[in-house]
Amino acid sequence: MLTISAKKRVMNTFYIGLIILIVLIVRIAWIQFVQGVELQLMAYQQQTLDRAINPSRGTIYDRNFVELAVSATVETITVNPKNISNENKEKVAKALSDIFDLNFEKTLKKVKKNSSIETIVKKVEKDKADELRKWMEENKISAGINIDEDTKRYYPLNDLCSQVIGFTGSDNQGLNGLESKYEEILRGEKGKITRMSDAKGGKLEGTVEEYIPAVDGDSIVLTIDATIQSIAEKHLEEACIDNVCTDGGNVIIMNPNNGDILAMATYPGYNLNEPYVINNEELKLQWESLQSSEKTNHLEKMWRNKAISDAYEPGSTFKLITSSAALEEGIVQDIEAENFVCTGAIEVAGVRIKCWRYYRPHGSESLRMGLMNSCNPVFIGLGQKIGVEKYFEYLEKFGLLSKTGIDLPGEAGSIFIAKEKAGPVELATISFGQRFEITPLQLVRAVSGIANGGKLVQPRIVKAIIDSETGETEEKEPIILKENVISKETSQKVLSMMESVVALGTGKNAQVQGYSIGGKTGTSEDGVNTGKYVTSFLGVATISDPELVILITLYNPTGEGGHQGGGVAAPIGAQILGEVLPYLELEKDNKEDLEETIEVEVPKITGMTVKEARTMLKEMNLQLEINIKTEEELSDRIITKQIPEEGIKIKSGNLIYCEINN
Repeated sequence: MLTISAKKRVMNTFYIGLIILIVLIVRIAWIQFVQGVELQLMAYQQQTLDRAINPSRGTIYDRNFVELAVSATVETITVNPKNISNENKEKVAKALSDIFDLNFEKTLKKVKKNSSIETIVKKVEKDKADELRKWMEENKISAGINIDEDTKRYYPLNDLCSQVIGFTGSDNQGLNGLESKYEEILRGEKGKITRMSDAKGGKLEGTVEEYIPAVDGDSIVLTIDATIQSIAEKHLEEACIDNVCTDGGNVIIMNPNNGDILAMATYPGYNLNEPYVINNEELKLQWESLQSSEKTNHLEKMWRNKAISDAYEPGSTFKLITSSAALEEGIVQDIEAENFVCTGAIEVAGVRIKCWRYYRPHGSESLRMGLMNSCNPVFIGLGQKIGVEKYFEYLEKFGLLSKTGIDLPGEAGSIFIAKEKAGPVELATISFGQRFEITPLQLVRAVSGIANGGKLVQPRIVKAIIDSETGETEEKEPIILKENVISKETSQKVLSMMESVVALGTGKNAQVQGYSIGGKTGTSEDGVNTGKYVTSFLGVATISDPELVILITLYNPTGEGGHQGGGVAAPIGAQILGEVLPYLELEKDNKEDLEETIEVEVPKITGMTVKEARTMLKEMNLQLEINIKTEEELSDRIITKQIPEEGIKIKSGNLIYCEINN
């Protein structure tokens, strides 16, 4: 018979066993029902080795299917360290480091690492990968080294349209420009190669690799025309170098009827295949000594698309908006009537605001003459009659109070004083284009509304998307944001005045033989009391059937040519349009110009008095324009500098710019 103490021990043992059993049951239940999915996933991950297959990124084409960004086939080399025998590890590391010019110690460390997979080198050319294949065959090594197809982004035209296209990172992700904006469309979907492995990472007998193909990215077709873009970039670069534009420049060419951006050039550009190589030769020399933050700032400035990201004071080009509003409101009905008088200045709320030619006032003027002469008092008077409330309505109508919504990253908006705070002086300065800021693209969109008869269009840079699997093309339709911003009658009057600006006014240097060109020049300060200027030319071609709006903007020209829009920016407009219009096969619509245009050779006027030079130039049908402004008598002052220089041939009727002695 069991004693009481023995019975007690048996019961204790039973209870302990029962408790252990219950704990085990609970643990098994917890593992089975609570952690089951997680553990199953962990087991799968431990037993499988996945190698990613990168998709081919979609191509970026210009409007004529010229390739601007393509994906080239390259290879990625990885190793499975556990599948490489110990006696072969050093040999493999030596071969990999020799073939791909890698550090041996670092490569050996990867080959010896206790992991399933290690990346040795990415995006190598096929000939290098073939060299490795040959070595593996010669040394009878068939396991542990993987050679997988990959893609590398390549830009065939190097720096063309660089700030628009942008670039990709090491993993083919878009980092800038269109590459970033259209990342989800261009990138595609990754595929993978999966195989089962044992606990040591070795291949399981009787299993096969599973191949899941990558889905290539879709391609995009731009509105950009590579030929027009190259013409714009060529002449922009020449202009920035010749005029010593310390802060660069940009050119936008847009079809005003559908919003297609045909060219968007920024100087200086950069090589898209080497986006981290600075484009400034002086900076290159000191690059290694710069702090990382300084390098980043310089690179971001280089990548910046100033045409959409930087606002500026448009200056006299904005007088086109004031003219349109005044005509549309019936404040001016006859653009030929001499309803205005320029006395050299106008007083607004106790503030005297000068005309740029205050030293020799324009006198009686019509609205046409006011625009041709770019006379500030004319437009200040119009602004006063329009009034703050109505003027801001037109700013909104022309889209100047909002971003354009172009499909590019980093677009900035305009900076206007709040309507409630705009007094007489603020309205006066706005009316002739100063003391507010807009982006170049906002101005191009607004003036396109004049060129196309009164419609506000959505600027666009992408016109179609091509599906990588089906090959089907999805066209992106043009978007008209507003109808009847101004009437067609107002549009025709403003275009007629713009034509006069180029034919007889400050925009004479933008003439293109055989074509009717309209335009407006502009000069403004780049900030308050900075001593820097922005000079510009805004053009429409052709006036009889507008197909192009062009804006040339040069930042801080410091060369001998000065900073006046008519002398610096307008000639660039002539050069660009002189190549673009024939390229587009637009019909010449100025037969009179074709028949009567006469070229004359610029005489030497330096050393002459102003009076003597005016007399000589008048006989040659040339006009003298003096860059230095003074209220003193000019007739006996001596000319010290002239542009263009002696001997250069220009069209009869054009301006000769000069500086005089103090």
